[in-house]
This record gives sequence, structure tokens and C-alpha cells, in this order.
Amino acid sequence: MYKINLNCDLGEGAKYDDVIIPMINSANIACGFHAGDSQTMIKTVEFCVENQVCIGAHPGYPDRENFGRTNMDVTPKQVYGFTLYQLGAIDAVAKAKNAKVIYVKPHGAMYNMAAKSKELSDAIVSAVKDFDKELILLGLSGSEMINSARENGVKYACEVFADRAYEADGSLRARSLEGSMITDEQQAIERVIRMVKEGKVKAYTGEDIEIEAHSVCVHGDGEKALEFVKALNRAFEDNSIKTVSLSEVID
Repeated sequence: MYKINLNCDLGEGAKYDDVIIPMINSANIACGFHAGDSQTMIKTVEFCVENQVCIGAHPGYPDRENFGRTNMDVTPKQVYGFTLYQLGAIDAVAKAKNAKVIYVKPHGAMYNMAAKSKELSDAIVSAVKDFDKELILLGLSGSEMINSARENGVKYACEVFADRAYEADGSLRARSLEGSMITDEQQAIERVIRMVKEGKVKAYTGEDIEIEAHSVCVHGDGEKALEFVKALNRAFEDNSIKTVSLSEVID
């Protein structure tokens, strides 16, 4: 049987968080920079604890106006600090609720910039390693983040996206470009099943690219996020794909 982890970006102000959480394995919780605040973090962590869903830190750029999705002129030292600061915030909430942060997944522009930049990836990995050597870094399959984690002895899991188009180099197609989002639900599901079973996905330009799938992301702020999570779970069951924790899928 195939295994996959299903994660979702949460604690960002979307209205379906409490309904989605019972249907996923891992929750990427906004840590207050790009979205979220102390009360939202507490509420989201509590939902995760109640439903035995793994808690992940979702640190982003301090850019609430653009939801952390705009590239910023930042140094590796700044990115290290951004990551460390936000890890501390979500870790405090988790400990207060007798829970533990299991992994780290950068958000938005930080995620995409680090996917291509060794310097930024090294900064994120250093922050993760300095904070807690047992944390798992969840990063884009084939990215510099994965390379950096591997080189520095940090646990990692490769992430794929159900609702995003890929470029030929394995990077995500920029949201500002046409065709960046996969809006056809059936097409998105078929792509995910192929990524899990065959380790391949068709790029925007038409060619097949190799991909490693440990975890599939659904964006919690998406218009059809709830329906999409339900449909994915049905498709996983129909295709003998078991949804498991990050720790189990990377073992």
C-alpha cells in the first residue's frame, strides 16, 4: 500500500479550519507574521490536539498586507531570525496545550525563494536545527530546502501540491502567471495520485518531471478547500493510498 501525508495551511483566518482539521494529518499553523495571531494559534492548536493532528510551524515573511506572498529583499540572517522567532511563538502555544511542534514548513514567498536559494535554505535549516534537532523540515520536492536539510543532517519530507502548476525545473509556477493554479478538481486529484504512485507530474510546458511525494498540500484559504480535502481523501481510499503522519511516511 502507498503512503502519503495530507497537510493544510491553517490558522490564517479561513472559515473552515475546524472542519478541515479532522480530515488531515498535519496542520501548518501560521505563526503571526504573514497571518494569524496569539488567539488564532491557540484555537488552531486546540483543534489539532482534539483531533490528534500533527502540529507544524508555518513561518512566513512579516508582510501581512500581502499575505506573505510577495518576494522581499532579505538577508539569510533576517530569514534565520524570522524563522526562529516564529518557531518560538508556536512552540509556546503547543507546550501550553501539552502538545509538540513536529515539523516546520515555510510559507509563501519565503518558501518559494528558499526553494531556489541555497543561502536562504541554509538559514531556515540552521534555525530549525538550532531550535530543535528533531523537527522535520517540510519543503518543496527537489528544492534547495531539501538539499540543505539533507546536507545538514536535518530530517526532511518532500512536499507536492495538488492545486499548483509546476515549471519544468520542478519549481511552482508563480501565482502572477497564467495557469499557476489548478482549478479543475478532477485534474488536480489525478495529478496527485500520479505523483504518489509514479513519482511524476506534468509541467506547465507539457513535459513529465520527476517528483518525490511525502506530503500533499491543500491551501486552507482556497475557495474550495473543504470540498477538495474530502475529494482527496476519497481518491486516496479508492487508490489504496494510506494517509499517515510525516514521521511514518519518511521512515
